[in-house]
Amino acid sequence: MTRGRHAAAEEELSEADAAAREAASKEAADTLKKAFGGVRGMVDTTVPGLVFIVAYNLSHQVATASWCALGLSALLAVVRLLRRETLQHAFSGVFGVAIGAFIAMKSGKAENFYLPGLLWNVALCAAYAVSALVRWPAIGVMLGPITGEMFTWRTQNPGRMRAYTKATWLWAGLMAVKPVLLFPLYFSHNVNLLGWLKVALGIPPLLLAIYVTWLILAKAPPPIKAEEEQADPEPAVDEEAVTSRP
Repeated sequence: MTRGRHAAAEEELSEADAAAREAASKEAADTLKKAFGGVRGMVDTTVPGLVFIVAYNLSHQVATASWCALGLSALLAVVRLLRRETLQHAFSGVFGVAIGAFIAMKSGKAENFYLPGLLWNVALCAAYAVSALVRWPAIGVMLGPITGEMFTWRTQNPGRMRAYTKATWLWAGLMAVKPVLLFPLYFSHNVNLLGWLKVALGIPPLLLAIYVTWLILAKAPPPIKAEEEQADPEPAVDEEAVTSRP
């Protein structure tokens, strides 16, 4: 009987542990998706590049293609504004498209429309890699406050630390894919292939990375919630002593 109770208790604990890991990994995946504005945000940042390459092929004018992409990006931001949705990703998309459009029109080279995005991916790749090397993996820093563990994964949860490091290297690799594949096309002035491949490398790799991150964290130990520091209680006031004073 005792062994049976112990076995049942251990089974319940393992099930609870698995449920906690699954809940934490799902929360992490949802957070990563939100970080990119969800699927809608990913579309908002991908479609202007598609419009640019289509307009450029139709008009063969850098300025026309640039204004089409910028106009669509601004329209998407206005739609979000009217719907009272989060504007962070819409405005960042407009800002990125505006920089690319300005450089492209100023230089007269269509491939320069994609240059800011490529440089941004290089910067993100470097940031993820450095954070993993210095043992402050960016995915853990991003998700820790969301899961309630803050930075306990660094000192109290080595298994989760390894998972966050692995996930961060995954994202560093993802951010490296675009520059590695697209910079040769940029320097060879192959605008068509550059534009179409840039669009193809937009949403699918991000969703794949989010899914793989979920798998990594699902196998990791559940998060250890950070203990909230309690303020020192105020000393009790001896009412009798106070009232007895002259």
